[in-house]
Amino acid sequence: MSTAVVFIGGHPPHPGVLAHLPQDRWVVAADSGYDHATALGVEVDLLVGDMDSVSLDGLLDAAGHGVTIERFPTDKDFTDTELALRAALRHGPSAMVVVSCVGDRLDHSISALMALADPSLAAIPVEAWWGEAHVTVLRGPAARVIGGSVGETVSLLPVDGPAEGVTTTGLLYALHNEVLHATASRGVSNVFTEPSLTIEVRHGALLVIRPHALRSAAAPATPRNP
Repeated sequence: MSTAVVFIGGHPPHPGVLAHLPQDRWVVAADSGYDHATALGVEVDLLVGDMDSVSLDGLLDAAGHGVTIERFPTDKDFTDTELALRAALRHGPSAMVVVSCVGDRLDHSISALMALADPSLAAIPVEAWWGEAHVTVLRGPAARVIGGSVGETVSLLPVDGPAEGVTTTGLLYALHNEVLHATASRGVSNVFTEPSLTIEVRHGALLVIRPHALRSAAAPATPRNP
């Protein structure tokens, strides 16, 4: 099975992300995410959305290259991002990578980040490139080994309720079987003390965010049995 790569709208992604995308991939674009993907030279397999932000040239390019297009009405119950995530999941991927950047719509950015931790995605590894930041989704019970650089900042943000039984190694402020709450900043601005860190979560979901990941040559997260 290939990795589903999902390009979503907003500002264009950081060009450095291209080097981190898997070669064996199936690409979904959410609306103007098509323009972002093709600007990086990435071929798109499926374009979804209400087509209110993709350029006319992009839409014509998709049609001309035989890209499957799923058009939805503007008045709908799901954002284009969520539609793209659902379409990617239907493809049966072995993993999912979302590519985006911070846009002008704070509400859309928050909604998209929260969607990464949807329980329907729990069966596969999910990560995202958000500008120069890298996001790893960790839903317990699970563990990850995440590469980084000594001195690099990393934040652990719980979503979908509290994250329980959080234990870390390789961080300046170690956590030992702790509970992180979404309304508190306990997991914000930790620091790598080793070239990689290990995070275990017994219950709940975490977004592990390396805000300056593209400044580091470290590898992305890899699964590990808890």
